[in-house]
Amino acid sequence: MSRLSGSVTSVMRILDGADLGADYAVSQLLDETTARRSLDLSDLSPQEQAALVEGRTINLIPSAAVLAEKIEAARLEGRQFVIKYGIDPTSPDVHLGHAVPIIIASRLQRMGHHVVFIIGDVTAKIGDPSGRSSQRPALTDEDIARNLSTYQQQVTPFIDFERADLRFNGEWLNKVSLPQLVEILARVPVSMSLQREDFRTRLAEGQGLSIAELVYSVVMAMDSVAITADVELGGVDQLLNLQMCRKVMEISEQTPEVVITTPLIEGTDGTGSKMSKSKGNYVGLTAMPDDVYGRLMSIPDHLTEPYLQLLTEWTDDEIRVVTKRLEEGTAHPMAVKRILAGEVVAALHGPHVAAAARAEFTARFSKRSFGDTQYLPVVSMKEHSEDTLGALISRTLDFAPSISAVRRVAQQKGLRLIREADGEQQTTQLTEASVQQALGAVVSEVGALDGAELYLKVGRKVARIDA
Repeated sequence: MSRLSGSVTSVMRILDGADLGADYAVSQLLDETTARRSLDLSDLSPQEQAALVEGRTINLIPSAAVLAEKIEAARLEGRQFVIKYGIDPTSPDVHLGHAVPIIIASRLQRMGHHVVFIIGDVTAKIGDPSGRSSQRPALTDEDIARNLSTYQQQVTPFIDFERADLRFNGEWLNKVSLPQLVEILARVPVSMSLQREDFRTRLAEGQGLSIAELVYSVVMAMDSVAITADVELGGVDQLLNLQMCRKVMEISEQTPEVVITTPLIEGTDGTGSKMSKSKGNYVGLTAMPDDVYGRLMSIPDHLTEPYLQLLTEWTDDEIRVVTKRLEEGTAHPMAVKRILAGEVVAALHGPHVAAAARAEFTARFSKRSFGDTQYLPVVSMKEHSEDTLGALISRTLDFAPSISAVRRVAQQKGLRLIREADGEQQTTQLTEASVQQALGAVVSEVGALDGAELYLKVGRKVARIDA
């Protein structure tokens, strides 16, 4: 069994029926998945490594099989397998959208491969034209220096820079002579640039399109040549740029890199637009923990699954279990979002900070009276005082399919009596033994009501107990 398989087995035990809204379950999950972020994956075979990467990609060119072959060849040759990820410092902030391919780079690093993180201090002066409807304003050297000053710090939660290189492409691009550039450009078909839909649209609409933008992808490709990249990562919007990298490496008589593109993560507003600082629907890597947690708690329910896929170390099997529980109603969407928010805060700031952010959010937004909830089922003490708790929950309230199911909820610490008075809540955790007790006996354990409201909570379901 691989180290990853052992971790998945542990997480599956927690997910199998636990109350995902309970603090103990969230803490256990965070302990397991936080450890997974530093898990050594070098015991996976090249084929297993390629499959793990492929599961989070849009494009893997030429194929997962070729990626596995290249990993195996590097092992046999005793050389580093080089992973390239580049980013232009056109803004001072890196956000979770940028983190999607960086997380894949982190996994490849833990597989034993060498990550080269390239800061495009030269290419930023051109500006990546991908997806743009107009020419990007030129950046000065001062703009670039200011923007890139904290880049390494921002991505350090994902990349171990003691085992990775941080390079600036000015190291080699500032030394490229005009004859060298012309020699490469002479062998690149213009059609490779003009096949881009964004370029064709701008030309058709009479928008500006500079020669510099046309050759941006060629200049970016020279980074791959300089470090002899085996693999390059980027968002799916970078596909044409990355294909140019393969072409220029071929022109330079190098083996073309494997191209891996990842999905563009949808912004927190759930409108379908990609995460972007300009749209305000982003989560910055430098944001305070409470802000990160709160922004992720605010996302629409339909984003929870893709965010788990792209921003955490959860496997497909684990996500399928949670998705099934949501469909069955045995897990609440808000509970799963709390897990997601905790996962991301833990990745950026550590599990203890994530626990504090969760507690702060709960104190500020989640603590409300059950009396504010309309249409709660009501159990009359006069009518059901002698009924056993298990029979009441499973038959009268229909909150569980059987008394055995009620016992399991109790075992998982999901069975509670909640007493509300003067805006304060007092929670009594009920044990498995309580399931066989009469309701009246169970209620007597919390003391006299004295005008307080009493609620029975079974997992995520709630009923009011009426004296």
